[in-house]
Amino acid sequence: MAEQNREELVNRVLKVIEQIRPFLVADGGDIEFVHLTEENEVQVELKGACASCSMSIMTLKQGVEQAMVKAIPEIIAVNAVNAQY
Repeated sequence: MAEQNREELVNRVLKVIEQIRPFLVADGGDIEFVHLTEENEVQVELKGACASCSMSIMTLKQGVEQAMVKAIPEIIAVNAVNAQY
């Protein structure tokens, strides 16, 4: 993928994260973009209450990932680098 297209994709990912962030902050958590892989997987870090919550993986997959893939069909997954499965 051309560098300009990757930058555009990252910017789109960041916009989705900014739309999701208020919902996580309301519950004492936060989310930070870490990396976009060559396979179009978004890597994030869960922070605050989200980092230690037993439901964080469900929030990540059924909330963040679904919103991300719906907004940006090129994205295939969202994974937390600090997730404790």
